[in-house]
Amino acid sequence: MIRRPPRSTPKPSSAASDVYKRQVAKAFGGGADFVMLGGMFAGHDEGGGKIIKKNGSKVIEFYGSSSETALNKHYGGHADYRSSEGKKVQLKYRGKINDTVLNILGGLRSSCTYVGAPSLKQLSKCTTFVRVNQQYNDTFE
Repeated sequence: MIRRPPRSTPKPSSAASDVYKRQVAKAFGGGADFVMLGGMFAGHDEGGGKIIKKNGSKVIEFYGSSSETALNKHYGGHADYRSSEGKKVQLKYRGKINDTVLNILGGLRSSCTYVGAPSLKQLSKCTTFVRVNQQYNDTFE
């Protein structure tokens, strides 16, 4: 989801939800001022969480900041006026976060190069989105 405020308001826009590496550049290209990457950073050492061995591989418990688990742990329970929006899951253990961050930055650099943007700030001005109606390429058939 990408939200962009009207030009008259100085409020920042954001891209949220389940964002994958390739979508970070799309979010900035679409005009987002920041991208929320909590789910993408989950499963790394720096995110905390309990590492568990399961079926011979490591998994790490992760819960979103609005999940039932977070509300009980950090806010003393689930208040009547709040709704839990996240969930508690077990993700594949991913080690140190450095490789993931470098991968995101590399994707952003490549995207800026593809569209001719000299900087990340200019990415949205240089990006054009095209709606694709035919996804199957039958050129070589």
